Formats: sequence, C-alpha cells, structure tokens
Amino acid sequence: MESYYILILAFLALLAAFDLFVGVSNDAVNFLNSAIGSRIASFKTIMIVASLGVLIGATFSSGMMEIARSGVFNPQMFTFSEIIIIFFAVMVTDVLLLDIFNSFGLPTSTTVSIVFELLGGAVAAAAYKIWMQGGSLLSVASYINNEKALAIISGILVSVVVAFVAGTVVQYICRLIFTFDFERVYRKIGGIFGGIALTSIFYFLVMKGLKGASFMRKEYIDVINAHTWPILITTFLILTIVFQLLIKFKNTNIFRIIILSGTFALAFAFAGNDLVNFVGVPLAAYESYNHYIASGVAANVFTMESLKQAVQTPTFFLLLSGLIMVLTLWFSKKAHRVVQTSISLSSSTQGEQEQFGSSLPGRVIVRSALRFGKLIDQFMPAAIRKGIDSRMVKPQPVKGEIALPFDYVRASINLVVSAILIASATSLKLPLSTSYVTFMVAMGSSFADGAWDRESAVYRISGVLTVISGWFLTAFSAFTFCLIVALIIFNFGEWAAIVLMILAVACLIRSNFLSKDKEDHSFAMLKKGKLSREEIRASIRQAVAENLDKTIEIYREGITDFLNEDGAAVKKLRGESAELFDDISRGRGLYYRMALEGTGNALDDDARHFYYRAFTNMKEAGHNLRSVMGMMESHLANQHRVYTGELRDNLLKMLDILSGLHNELSLAVNGATARKELPTLANEEMQKINQYQLELLRLIDSAHLSLRSSELYLSILQCTREIINRYTIVMVLEGELNDMCEPARA
Repeated sequence: MESYYILILAFLALLAAFDLFVGVSNDAVNFLNSAIGSRIASFKTIMIVASLGVLIGATFSSGMMEIARSGVFNPQMFTFSEIIIIFFAVMVTDVLLLDIFNSFGLPTSTTVSIVFELLGGAVAAAAYKIWMQGGSLLSVASYINNEKALAIISGILVSVVVAFVAGTVVQYICRLIFTFDFERVYRKIGGIFGGIALTSIFYFLVMKGLKGASFMRKEYIDVINAHTWPILITTFLILTIVFQLLIKFKNTNIFRIIILSGTFALAFAFAGNDLVNFVGVPLAAYESYNHYIASGVAANVFTMESLKQAVQTPTFFLLLSGLIMVLTLWFSKKAHRVVQTSISLSSSTQGEQEQFGSSLPGRVIVRSALRFGKLIDQFMPAAIRKGIDSRMVKPQPVKGEIALPFDYVRASINLVVSAILIASATSLKLPLSTSYVTFMVAMGSSFADGAWDRESAVYRISGVLTVISGWFLTAFSAFTFCLIVALIIFNFGEWAAIVLMILAVACLIRSNFLSKDKEDHSFAMLKKGKLSREEIRASIRQAVAENLDKTIEIYREGITDFLNEDGAAVKKLRGESAELFDDISRGRGLYYRMALEGTGNALDDDARHFYYRAFTNMKEAGHNLRSVMGMMESHLANQHRVYTGELRDNLLKMLDILSGLHNELSLAVNGATARKELPTLANEEMQKINQYQLELLRLIDSAHLSLRSSELYLSILQCTREIINRYTIVMVLEGELNDMCEPARA
C-alpha cells in the first residue's frame, strides 16, 4: 500500500509542476498587462522585472500554505487514506480545468479553482464516509471548516466590488489632478506621486508581507511593528525628495520607475498569494505522508490532526516553484494570449475589432448609465461640471505616434492599487483572487478614464460580464468535477486513480506540448510597434496562405458533410467558419492601428493600403462562408431534404473545381506560378458555375425543389464564386505589392 501512496505523491509532484505552468499561463495577465500596455519599457525588460518579482515573492508564500492543509476542511475528521484521495482529486481537477479555460484565452481564478476543488473533494470524502457508516448526510457540515471557508469565499466575492471601486476612485482622482496632458503637472508633483506610490508598495509588500516569509524571524518582525510610522515617513520623504530632484535636474521619467516597481510588486504579491494554489496541495500531501510514516498507524485509521499545526515550508521548495513560474512566463504562448484579452478590454484605442461581441445585459447597463449620467448633469452646478470636463479632455492623437492601450498614469494606478490590495490579503493569510483584483482594478481605472465611450462601452461591459461569468463557472465546475473525481476513486479504488493519472498526463501533454498554437498577431504588434512595408508584405503573404487553406478546407468538408446529412459535423464547421471570420476581421483591424502611426513615404502608405484591400477581400469571402455554413446547419436541423441526382453531382463537381483552383492559388502564394494567369483561369471556372445555376433553373420543377432549397443552392454557388473571386483579387494585389517593393529593395 505504501508504494501506492508513493506513486500518488510522485504524480502530485508532477502535477504541481504542470499546475505552475498552467496557472501562471492563466495569471500572467495579472502583472504584465499594465507595463506592456503602456510600453514604458521593452518587452524583455518588463519580463526580467516580473521574473525577479515572481522568484523573490515565492519565498514569502510560506504562511499561505496552511490554506491547503486546513483552510477549507477540518483535517482531524479525515484519515490519511481519505486525505490523500482528496488531494489527488483536487490536483487532477485543477490542472485540467485551468488548462481548458486557458485554451479559450479566458482569464479565470486559480484561487477560486483551488478553494472550490478542496471543498468539493472534502464534501465527497465526508459524504462517502458517512454513507459507509450509515449516518446522516446532514453531518457533512461538521467536516468543513465553515468559518474559514466562508471568510475565504466571501472575501473573493467582496474583492470584485472593492477592486473595481478602488480602481475607479483612485484613477478618477489622479486623472483630475494630472489630466490627460499630465506632463505639466507631473513636473511639479511627480516626486510626491512617486513617493506615495513606492512607499505604499514598500509598506504593504515588504513590511506587511514579511510575516509570511520562509526566512523571517520573529524578533525582526517585532522591531518593524514597533517602528512602522517612523520607517514609513522617512521612506516617503527620502523618495519624494530624490524623485523630485531627478525630475528637475535629470529630466527622469519617474513613471518608468513607478510602473516597473509596480510590475515587480504585483508579480511579487502574485507569487506570495497564489503559489499556494499551485503547490500547496502537493506540499500538504507530502507533509501528511511524513506524519503517517512516522506514526506507524494504518492509513485508514491514522487521523490528520497534525495538518492543523503551523508549518514553515522549506525555502528550497518555494524557490524551485518560483523558478518554474519564471520559465513559464518566458515560454508560454497561452500566457501571451490571456494578456491580450485583458489589454483589449481595458484599452483606450478605438477603431479596432473588439475582443467580445455585444450582449443584452451590456446594452441595458450602457443605456441605464447614459440616462443616469444625464440625470446627474441636470443637478450638478454648471461651474463644477465645466471644471471637471476641462480636466478630462483627451488630447488628439499625434500623427506618427502609436496609440497606447493606456497611458502612464493609468498603468501606475493599475499596478499600485492591485499590489496593495493583494499584499494586504496575503498579510491576513487570505487567498485573495489575484485575477479578480487586477482585472477589476483595470476595468475600474479604464471606466474612470472614459475608455468605455459609446463606441466601445457595450462591448467592454459584455466582455467583463463574460469574464466574470467564467469565474463563477469555474467555481461550479471545480466543485462538481472534483466531487465526481473523488467519488470515482473512493468507489473504484487504486485502478481508477491510475487511469485518471494516465488521462490527466495525456491531456496535458497534448494540450501544452503537441498543440500548434500560434502567437496572436495583435499581441505581437503590442511588443513590436510599427511594421515596415517588408513586414506588411510578409504578414499579408502568411495570412493569405493560412486563410486560403482554412477557407477551402471548411468549404470542402462542409459540402461533403452536408450531402451526407451529418448535422453535428456541419455545426462544428459553422463554428470554425465563425472563428475564421473573426480572425480575419481582427487582422484587418490592425489597419486602423497603422493609420494612427501617421503617414510615411509613398511605398509605406501603399503597402498599408494593399494590406487593407487584401484583408477586406478575405473578410468578404469569410463572411459568405460563415453565412452558407449557418444556412446548411439550419437546413439539416429542420430535417429538410438534401440534394440528389444532378444537383448533388454538380456540387461534387464544384468541389473538384475549387480544389483545382486552390492548387493554382497556393502556387501563386509561393510565387511558383504567374499571378497574371489567375483571372483567366478563374473566369473559366466561373463559367462552369454559371452553367450549374442554369441547370438548377431547369430542375426546380422536376426535382420538386422548395424555395428554401433553391435559395440554399444558389447561396452555395454564390459562396463558391466569392471564394474564387476574392482570393484571385488578393493574389493580384499581392503580385502588385511585390512588384512595387522589388524596385525599392534594389
């Protein structure tokens, strides 16, 4: 039996490493988005600062580890054999659940996951134990640490409101002080602002956070507590004087210091608060095993009172965990995708493709807010309203400058306020959701800054509601999934656990190492900035090749599955066509970012124009494809008849036509065939499609086709024409761009 427990411990250690990878991929948004969005420093510099914060902050996480041991359930009520199954079920559920959310690029909460998984696993163990003993299930509550669990859950929920309000109020006050044209005011009071920001970070992060450090001794903490105010006042005065002198005599950008310090602080606070979510359970399992071995008592008899004792986690384990987190920051593409989600929702940039669509709740909230705003304006004195409005005027974008998702003032507030809230919770040993806090602070500050104007408010609010609903879905899913996993193991024993081990490892390897995820183009733009005409040319070539292949693939499979009356397959392809359309639309939206960069030389401007025209044509083809897939899905869902005889044969012939032309277009993309021949070839194929349309008119009566079936057939023909037409035009445009760039290169 001991070998079985050793196998579980080894598996939990492996999952801890995976959990660190998956969890950091999800939570990288918490401390990277503000610095990257403000472009205060290079991407490499920001990553180095964040990495140091994570690595050092990990050593301050020791005090949080008791959450996994006794924060949710009463360990003395369970035996070692039951506790180890709870921990096993929690880790299997946690890794797989977070990986699913990350795959969709949706920020979620690792804290919510771990808390509700522990709750679900404990409830399953308690219910099974009571049922086996013939007791009442009402006594399950005695197995749960109700007071602590309620404090944790309520703290997580309250943090949503507190973070949003704090971000809104602090940002609004700072914006009234600095205005959007903050350079003038900044030179006068920038030192004070920097002094307050860094002193706050120092207090909440270091002085309050030292209590949980694995290396901290009690006498040092007593000295700090006895001299808190003198230390804070001295720190503030020194920082303020130094910063003001740097501004006046060295023209130093203090915001750079504040934002990079805030990035370090938030990464530090994240590691200190959230490390328990990733390795707390495996470490608790390891401690439980050591106590069990030392006791000499049978596993199904030895109870786990020892988990209620405070234990200092070895610094080695904390630093090793921090190192894995740092490596994940640098190499995880999923982390980059989740960062882009948060930056998009809090961005001030307009004119681009929104990350989320509109929703009825979003529209209702915006409509109500507009009416409430008009009501407030009626009661507010005109002089006060005029004064506030004058402080909130946004400057016109300067040609030649890249529009930032948010400026230095807002980036500073996002980082400082978030770090303070999270560090405060860590000092109280509350596993506050860093995802909740940082996301809602960012939303509050963007709301106060007027980033949610009438062109984007509905989409931003809909996005926030979508993300928050994802968090609550996480709670329900984590509790239910972990409860089911634990019950399976309790009922079916060791072999069920081994099967779950294999399944979990297989899913993680497939998702994280065998998937072919590519970096989001928008995120690459945030890191890179301007694109040269050669880079635009390369971007068009890559996008055309990928979108052409995907369009033809969806079209070919869609027609085949439709004729085979495979409704489930057509429904899936309809979803893929919608994703393709959204991807192309997002790619075209980058044209507006290019426009904000200002005009360059003629070749640069022409390259941008070619970019817009190429993506517009691909978007129109994608729109038609999405529409036809939806019509075919509806046709099959309503059990309408599918084409037979000549009509079916003509559709299959049309697939051959498109496949042949696809080969020619692919060769044109790679420069292996002359693009000038494509219009002639496309025209010949169009004549064949026109003939199929004439045959439809002849067969409508004899084949007893309904109006609906005729409309669908005509739409399929038109979609085929659109794909041929649009991508032929794109090839011609790409050829013209190549001809234009070659002389310039020579």
